[in-house]
Amino acid sequence: MITCCYQRSWVPSLDGMMTDETRRVATPRTYLMCPPAHFAVTYAINPWMRPDEPADAGLAMRQWGRLRQTYLELGHEVRVIAPVPGLPDMVFAANGATVVAGTVLGARFRYPERAQEGPAYLDWFRASGWSDVREPASCNEGEGDILVAGRTLLAGHGFRTDVGAASELAEVFGLPVVSLRLVDPRFYHLDTALCVLDSTTAMYYPAAFDDAGRAALGSQFSELIEAKDEDAEVLGLNAVSDGYHVVLAAQATGLARQLSARGFAPVPVDMSELLKAGGGAKCCTLELRGGESTV
Repeated sequence: MITCCYQRSWVPSLDGMMTDETRRVATPRTYLMCPPAHFAVTYAINPWMRPDEPADAGLAMRQWGRLRQTYLELGHEVRVIAPVPGLPDMVFAANGATVVAGTVLGARFRYPERAQEGPAYLDWFRASGWSDVREPASCNEGEGDILVAGRTLLAGHGFRTDVGAASELAEVFGLPVVSLRLVDPRFYHLDTALCVLDSTTAMYYPAAFDDAGRAALGSQFSELIEAKDEDAEVLGLNAVSDGYHVVLAAQATGLARQLSARGFAPVPVDMSELLKAGGGAKCCTLELRGGESTV
């Protein structure tokens, strides 16, 4: 059982460690997840996918189950969408939509192999009673490329989501949008290169962004944790934060140490089988924000 702590106070000391004043606060969240019942690597649409090295569907299901149980033990609610046969990447629920303050903007996928996931997720939201569900006009891959930082949206582009999606996001959600260009194809979605820890703190891989993107992140966050190559390359940044606990790849040990030193509680999970399709903990997790943003 994971002990859930909902209030911590820390500030940086001169040696970079943390003392007891600045608060790290865990907030209960609601997540949507999709079991990897049909998970397989049968095509290649990102550099991680190698169809000649098949994935173990049983192991993927066990790792997914452990991730779901981790969220429950941390005090979060998890809702589950039924997987659709023929959609092996539907397990990556983060790509299915963006949800802010009860409004749902659906996803429109870049590659035809994933195109039917968009309607499948929109059907779930409508059937589950969400009243403000919007069809997307631009190509966007949900929370894979759209992250929430306080009252600002961060929109990645360069590989999957259209740069023009930023204007649609601003219109739908009524929030300012910061566009971030991704430049390394290994980090094809924003959530593989950046994790928002709380409204003022994030961790990221600088080499995944162009100069303008790095400058924008420096302006957006008062504290930025830089991931080393070895942690970025196991998708250690594809992580989920509740403001205190940070669920991340078990292999990202350097990031875990940095998080601990800054007053966060790293919670390692092994997502190595899902990594064969270019996914991790965040890819499997769509946050359902029913009211004001809790990040």
